Amino acid sequence: MDISKGERVIEVTDLRRVYKGGYEAVRGISFSVDRGEVFALLGTNGAGKTSTVELLEGMDRPAGGRIRVLGHDPYRERAAVRPRTGVMLQEGGFPAGLSVAETARMWAGCTSGARPEGEVLELVGLGHRTGVKVKQLSGGERRRLDLALALLGDPEVLFLDEPTTGLDAEGRRETWELVRALRDQGTTVLLTTHYLEEAEDLADRLAILHEGRIAASGTPAEVTAARPSRISFELPPGRLPGDLPPLAPMGVVGHETEGTLLRLHTRELQRTATELLTWAAAEGVELRRLDVRSASLEEAFLDIAREAGGRPGKPGTGRAAGQGAGQGAARETEKTEKAA
Repeated sequence: MDISKGERVIEVTDLRRVYKGGYEAVRGISFSVDRGEVFALLGTNGAGKTSTVELLEGMDRPAGGRIRVLGHDPYRERAAVRPRTGVMLQEGGFPAGLSVAETARMWAGCTSGARPEGEVLELVGLGHRTGVKVKQLSGGERRRLDLALALLGDPEVLFLDEPTTGLDAEGRRETWELVRALRDQGTTVLLTTHYLEEAEDLADRLAILHEGRIAASGTPAEVTAARPSRISFELPPGRLPGDLPPLAPMGVVGHETEGTLLRLHTRELQRTATELLTWAAAEGVELRRLDVRSASLEEAFLDIAREAGGRPGKPGTGRAAGQGAGQGAARETEKTEKAA
């Protein structure tokens, strides 16, 4: 099925996933991803990210709802979907005794229409390490190898599960640039990450999962705009919060104190900051430790976790490639999400 640029490549409607024993890891979520778009799936531990991605990859059948990837059911029509997708797992599980070149060659032999191995190894910065055994690679280099193998088939849809874990700052930035280049060439990318800066920088749109449901979604700007900005400062000696001008007319929607530190939450940052500084100037007081900042994706994420009674954290599920990977992943996911 030929899908032109701009059309939906991934469609998820009322998706549910239930494990043996009745544990519902995914509870009726819906979202879509367009061709040439980077979509980030975020969430607290046990939120259902890995369970969702496994269903998108066709590793299991949903308990309810509907999935279409490139116009097909990825589980029932796996043969039509798999050659057009690339998957970068959290852990590759490659034979430690093979060299980088041998691993790429082995993987290419299992990949339809594989690109030249040397080309993709150069693309991820491993062209100078082809003779090195996998066991001698650093953690970051192994992640680069995972990415290279996911790109061998020149996929239309690329699933990236924690793609920059173990990379240093430079390697992370290089990976971001590569993902942007792939997107610009029309590749659709769905990624999970616990680096919120990564999601904010890379994603065209995102969804934050909590307890199997979507708690927030939209562009990074839309998600952060829904949260209040923050102004914090140290109360001047002898001053109490009640000495400030009335907070509500200043646009303040909430406040909290921590010792002598006062934190104001506002949806009208410029107005609140202007009126606060005008008051301080008129009173002749100095607002020490003054910090004025717009809401960030990290703050939105933490607020969602707190409001839902959860604890923010990074995913705890690792998946291995190779024979039996789907069954092993499902077992590991089930254990992780039951414990969360």
